[in-house]
Amino acid sequence: VGNACWELYCLEHGIQPDGQMPSDKTVGGGDDSFNTFFSETGAGKHVPRAVMVDLEPGVMDEVRTGTYRQLYHPEQLISGKEDAANNYARGHYTIGKEIVDLVLDRVRKLADNCTGLQGFMIFHATGGGTGSGLGSLLLERLSVDYGRKSKLSFTVTPAPQVATAVVEPYNHVLSTHSLLEHTNSVFEPSNMMTKCDPRHGKYMACCLMYRGDVVPKDVNSSVATIKTKRTVQFVDWCPTGFKCGINYQPPTVIPGGDLARVQRAVCMVSNTTAIAEALSRIDHKFDLMYAKRAFVH
Repeated sequence: VGNACWELYCLEHGIQPDGQMPSDKTVGGGDDSFNTFFSETGAGKHVPRAVMVDLEPGVMDEVRTGTYRQLYHPEQLISGKEDAANNYARGHYTIGKEIVDLVLDRVRKLADNCTGLQGFMIFHATGGGTGSGLGSLLLERLSVDYGRKSKLSFTVTPAPQVATAVVEPYNHVLSTHSLLEHTNSVFEPSNMMTKCDPRHGKYMACCLMYRGDVVPKDVNSSVATIKTKRTVQFVDWCPTGFKCGINYQPPTVIPGGDLARVQRAVCMVSNTTAIAEALSRIDHKFDLMYAKRAFVH
């Protein structure tokens, strides 16, 4: 997920797989928007402000030998020798504990190079042992070292029907318990992979981000229609406010990806009680297994 995200960032800003940016002839321009996510070297190469971590080398080797292998600094790709075997405890207390200091040292170096560090974005899944165990351990340590900085977690939750491991409910519940303490916002990217009905439950916040051929008049008209018809139910104690943003550049499409090129698109980020469906579904699976003490040692 992280590598695909950086591929999209490169396409949006015209940065080539080797980190070069043909459209930008100046070196060290600090006012450019892409400098938030990329640091520019003296040779004009743009390096992501990111650290990729895995407890086993397989996935990291794919990045090291892939199309964007020249984009990342070698020190920012960290891999161990053995995975967590879909075990939260191994990722959090044993195998992950051995590698977390090295990860934090790399993060510290990146943070020191920032002129105004705003926070951290964490991409991980909570079904396996590494994403759940090491992910929550890393967030705990970031909270200690960078207490006041924002931490935004993009969490991929287990699917309701398809599972790669029997113990996914254990890993997810234990990881979510830690995420609630250490992240400022926990949500699934666009909820495209989370099965819940947004028509159920009530909204506490809603942000609409438009891209492409969109004018403010149409946006205001659409929001006014929604408010008039009361199709979106907000909680009583929260004002029915919509935050709207417009970016006139059409959405960038990754070559060979599953998404078609469109002239306009909208992404909604909302805080709704409908997500409780997905959480309660996983909690039920957790309770069924834990009642019989399955896989508990």
